[in-house]
Amino acid sequence: MTDEELKNKYQPVADFMSRNGFQIQHFHVENAKAVLTATAPTDYLKNRAWDEIKKVDPSFTDLQHDITVGSGTVYVVKSGDNLYNISKSFYGNPNESTKIAQANNIANPDRIQVGQQLKIPAA
Repeated sequence: MTDEELKNKYQPVADFMSRNGFQIQHFHVENAKAVLTATAPTDYLKNRAWDEIKKVDPSFTDLQHDITVGSGTVYVVKSGDNLYNISKSFYGNPNESTKIAQANNIANPDRIQVGQQLKIPAA
């Protein structure tokens, strides 16, 4: 497999990471392996990234990887968002919305504004 083919093979994983707030430090091919180093916003999303890797190749023997969890991320509220759907996308559970509310000193979870920046704790 050429370097370009190998990178294209794992491109869906990098795309998933980009869409979900990961910080990708490295994504290239070296010594016939795709090299992927990234920081996930939460444990839940890190596990989802592993699911994406296994979809591409269950053995992933041609992937050198280092995926860690950061201390959290910042999310910008979009139209139609609420703390429950934000919580579900970052933690896999809408009932974790209290973590986001507490981290941002939000007294009324129904009062978030489009464009508001929310700290999303890692755990």
